[in-house]
Amino acid sequence: MSAEPSATAPGQSRKASLAALVGTVLEWYDFIVYGTAAAIVLNTQFFPSDDPLIGTLAAFATYAVGFLARPVGGLVLGRLGDRVGRRKMLVLTLMLMGISTTAVGVLPTYEQVGVLAPVLLVVLRLVQGFGAGGEYAGAVVLSVEHARSDRRGLAGSAAPLGYAVATLLGNGVFYLFLLLPAEEFAAWGWRLPFLLGALCLVVGYLIRRQVEEPQVFQDSRADATPMSSRGVFAAVRRHPRSFFIVVGTRMGENGFAYLIPVFGVSYLSTTLGLDRSLGLAAVLIASAVQAVLIPICGLLSDRVGRKPVYLVGILGSAAWMIPFFLLSDTRSATWVVVAFVIGLGVFYPAMLAPQAAWYAELFDTEFRMSGFAFSREVGSVLAGGLAPFIATALYAWAGHWWPILVYMAAMAALTVVALALGPETVRRRLRRQQPTTTDEVRKDVVT
Repeated sequence: MSAEPSATAPGQSRKASLAALVGTVLEWYDFIVYGTAAAIVLNTQFFPSDDPLIGTLAAFATYAVGFLARPVGGLVLGRLGDRVGRRKMLVLTLMLMGISTTAVGVLPTYEQVGVLAPVLLVVLRLVQGFGAGGEYAGAVVLSVEHARSDRRGLAGSAAPLGYAVATLLGNGVFYLFLLLPAEEFAAWGWRLPFLLGALCLVVGYLIRRQVEEPQVFQDSRADATPMSSRGVFAAVRRHPRSFFIVVGTRMGENGFAYLIPVFGVSYLSTTLGLDRSLGLAAVLIASAVQAVLIPICGLLSDRVGRKPVYLVGILGSAAWMIPFFLLSDTRSATWVVVAFVIGLGVFYPAMLAPQAAWYAELFDTEFRMSGFAFSREVGSVLAGGLAPFIATALYAWAGHWWPILVYMAAMAALTVVALALGPETVRRRLRRQQPTTTDEVRKDVVT
């Protein structure tokens, strides 16, 4: 199918990509900071236990709670984004995430207020997750719909790039404050990374208020069909195949995304007894490599297609799990860094970068944000939200990492199958003529 011209001014396209980048930095900064804190400090502040592994399991369980709210956020905020506009919802998601992230930094601890402390933490995690459920999809859709048709992969990579920047920022901040004496870090130092989330909130708001709605979205609203108003699950009914493809391809990608920087850091410090700063330093270096490769992989997907680049990423990630643990078990700082850099910095961008534009292209304009957001966040719950908890539980059960390899191999297999069943969309038009009658809608869903 021939490429479609872009009706977006270059300036708006750049602003949309910058807005996607900054907002995604805040989204992932929240989850990276919490995931890192859960691995090294929140277990003692909110879940005191005589067994450090039990406290870590409790902290990771609260980490997973944030993911449970993400599909709800994706469903509600995504549908509103399709109805009232991408930009308005992105301002709302920014507020929800920024305020709740900052609030974690002022929570009282278990020692101060007892069980109320973890209860408040869970509530804030639910708010964070709800906002994050609509954030990433909205950011990608905004940048992709503003982009030239032959640069959608590159434009879509702005949001994934925010993940790498957030990882650098979140772990860099923690690395800095871990230089404090242990008593001061436990007393107040761990709070500062959360409080700094307010800065991302202000910057993101100032940028997003200047971005216009994409022309393709405005056109779709002008000739929207009655089908566009039929409930929050309209996107799933309209695109059931795309829904399952997104969920399936998320399993391996999102599982690896959280296994390495969250469980991996905890494994180094809790199990291997290495200094906590080593894991953070390894993630920092890997994220720097990732930040370079994400735009390259996004551009490559514009040339050769979304699926081939994604396939290299998932197969490489699955194959790297054994070397990852073997190199980590050497307790050598050099080999630990190599383990993290190749797993997180080399193979992961090959999945994350093309995924953004691919998911946006799988859905029609009227259902793009809601379909993208809901299906992606369902995958997040089933994959990334549970991965650190399941990996920790498997290790506690077996006393070895081999069951984790089986678990991640199964996740990767699901992704490969879903990838094989999905269409290649690199040359697909974003705006297509929609069916206008119920019979035509039903026929289109079946085919």
